[in-house]
Amino acid sequence: MTHRVCPWWLGYWLISPLRKYGQNPHSILAPYVHEGMTVLEPGPGMGHFTLELARLVGPSGRVIAVDVQPRMIGRLKRRAAKASLLDRVDVRVAPAESMGIADLYNSVDFTLAFAVVHEFPEAGRFFAEVAAASKPGAAVLVAEPNGHVKAAAFDSELQAAAAAGLRLVERPSVRHSHAALLKKS
Repeated sequence: MTHRVCPWWLGYWLISPLRKYGQNPHSILAPYVHEGMTVLEPGPGMGHFTLELARLVGPSGRVIAVDVQPRMIGRLKRRAAKASLLDRVDVRVAPAESMGIADLYNSVDFTLAFAVVHEFPEAGRFFAEVAAASKPGAAVLVAEPNGHVKAAAFDSELQAAAAAGLRLVERPSVRHSHAALLKKS
C-alpha cells in the first residue's frame, strides 16, 4: 500500500454538503463524543468532522486537529471561525514523520481517525502516538475508506493498534468504510 497524502484541493470535495448524506458527522460521532471532552482528530482536512466535534464537546471541551498540509489547516481555521467554533479548536500543522502531539500525553478522551491511518507512513507509529496521548479508557474510532484500503490492510492496521495497547471493542457500521472502535486499557 502506498502512503500518499490526500491532495489539498480534494479537501473541497470532502467538505461538500452532499457528503453528509453518506457520512453524517453527527450520526457517526454523537454516540462517542460528549460535552467537556478533549478530542484528537488527525488528518481533519478542511473539517468535515471537526466542526461537529467542536459542537459536541461544547464550550468546555476542545478539539485538537492535526494535519500535515497547511492549506487544509488554513481552510479549517476559516470554517471554524465562521461557525464561531474556533475557540474550541486547536489547529496544528504537523511534521510529515509524526503528529507532533507529545504535549497531549494522557489527556485525550476520544480520537477520530477517519480515512487517515493509510496515509501515515507507519500504522504502528500512528497508533503508538494516539495511545500515548489517550487517557486510560479513551476511545478511538478508526474508519478507512473501503475503496482505498482493503480488508486485509485494515486488519493489519488493527493489529498495529493492538500492539500499541488499543483493544478492539466493536465494529460499528460506517458507510463506505471499514470501521472499528478501540479502547485504551
